[in-house]
Amino acid sequence: MKLPPITAFTLATLLLISFSLFADNIEIKIAKNYLNFPVSHKQDRAKMTFQVAGKPDVSVVVRLASGEADYWVFKDVSDLIGKTIKISYEGDSAGLRKIYQDDVIAGHDSLYKEKNRPRFHFTTRRGWINDPNGLVYHNGEYHLFYQHNPYEKEWENMHWGHAVSPDLVHWRELPVALFPDELGTMFSGSAVIDHANTAGYNQGDSAAMIVAYTAAGPEKQVQCIAYSLDNGRTFTKYNGNPVIDSKQKWNSPDTRDPKVFWYKPGNHWVMVLNERDGHSIYTSANLKDWNYQSHVTGFWECPELFELPIDGDPQRTKWVMYGASGTYMIGSFDGNAFKPESGKHRYVTGSIYAAQTFTDMPDNRRVQIGWGRISHPGMPFNGMMLLPTELTLRTTKDGPRLFNRPVKEIEQLCTPVNQWKNLTSDRANELLNGFENADRLRIRTTLKLSHATNAGLNLFGQRIVDYDLNPNTLNGVFYSPEDMTSMELSADIYIDQTSIEVFIDDGAYAYSMERKPESDNKEGFHFWGNSIQVTNLEVSYVQSIWK
Repeated sequence: MKLPPITAFTLATLLLISFSLFADNIEIKIAKNYLNFPVSHKQDRAKMTFQVAGKPDVSVVVRLASGEADYWVFKDVSDLIGKTIKISYEGDSAGLRKIYQDDVIAGHDSLYKEKNRPRFHFTTRRGWINDPNGLVYHNGEYHLFYQHNPYEKEWENMHWGHAVSPDLVHWRELPVALFPDELGTMFSGSAVIDHANTAGYNQGDSAAMIVAYTAAGPEKQVQCIAYSLDNGRTFTKYNGNPVIDSKQKWNSPDTRDPKVFWYKPGNHWVMVLNERDGHSIYTSANLKDWNYQSHVTGFWECPELFELPIDGDPQRTKWVMYGASGTYMIGSFDGNAFKPESGKHRYVTGSIYAAQTFTDMPDNRRVQIGWGRISHPGMPFNGMMLLPTELTLRTTKDGPRLFNRPVKEIEQLCTPVNQWKNLTSDRANELLNGFENADRLRIRTTLKLSHATNAGLNLFGQRIVDYDLNPNTLNGVFYSPEDMTSMELSADIYIDQTSIEVFIDDGAYAYSMERKPESDNKEGFHFWGNSIQVTNLEVSYVQSIWK
């Protein structure tokens, strides 16, 4: 990555900066789109405050490099051009002298082409990301908000980052949507479109996008709302925040992650909120005044509650409730209380956490995106979003269960290379020779066991699929196929720069993992298992989503 040193500034750039330096603060008249900051993990974090006339102060903690930078991060100041920003820092003030403004971010020449940048999963340009937030479709755009630390590749300073997509696949990162304030940092939440103007923010035919989020202070976590009238580009926080303050009720600071949706039969809003030991249900007519209704124990963080038809039949539906870990219950919901009928069940494991589903989908699909807890060695960013998947309820031998498959839009990225049928494992390994060094692959395969009790597929020794019929485990997790006597297992595998996602038996179970770097093992792709048959093998290249 080419990082421009201070000595490389042009005279023209310097003339555009009105720059005054004191002991621990600087003032910069903004003439460019970005401020670039050097970061060093040898430095301790110290408080930095941004002050602009007419705007609330924003404070964060930053490892501002006083010497050589490990990497550079940025602050989008395109909305402040012509204004003066004052930056105060309580750490080594030598780092303040390295801050500079430009119309591009430091390292832009290699952006989205870095060695360990995922090519078909969303990652932020710089910094840390975790939980997806505010997933909503509005005016032709899918919105992905997310937990974000813009100033470091580790967790801190929670903001809401923002990206949009026309197709759930190709994403464009936008400026930060929500900033920390006097109530706390911006923890997880959700977004809705207020079609009926229940909160009173709509203008003409333009329906407000309203986000519900947790403000996390040092003593408690409270629930707040904000609205946008420009398709989520900017938000105004409700001056009556917080709308829920329940620490005293639960004798716990753990009250967070509101998921809000419209309950049509009751003509009211529903909020599912994680409180202490489970998920609480609140209701509201206007998104501002909320009434507690009920509580379901046994979940932790990032609640979800939604209705799905069984086998696509709209006359037969069930409600699904889940938490951040991916375990779920199936039951009924009357607008005030969820009644569990079965569970807990599991449909996904691995790196995924804090998955959320979209509201206001134009085709009524239930589409989910989860946070992939995966790092990217040597990169100035951390974390990723896993592939968007469609959730369905299907009848199984054990009753209705969630199935989870990549959305159909992913197909546009896949270019088929070849397909083979009824192979020995040796022949399949020969055919896969040479693909092991590809950056991006999709492999669909079906294994049939006969003499073996266990079999699978490796990549440089990393077990992508490790199926053992004896204890019925798949990569160490119990899995029993629909036909409990079946000797076959199918897998749809997506391999990116730093991650691997696997969807088993048409989405009955899924898992993800970090793609390990090449080791001394040189075998590449390798099917293993005594006398197994590869009854189907399809290989496709996967295009990058970045332009």
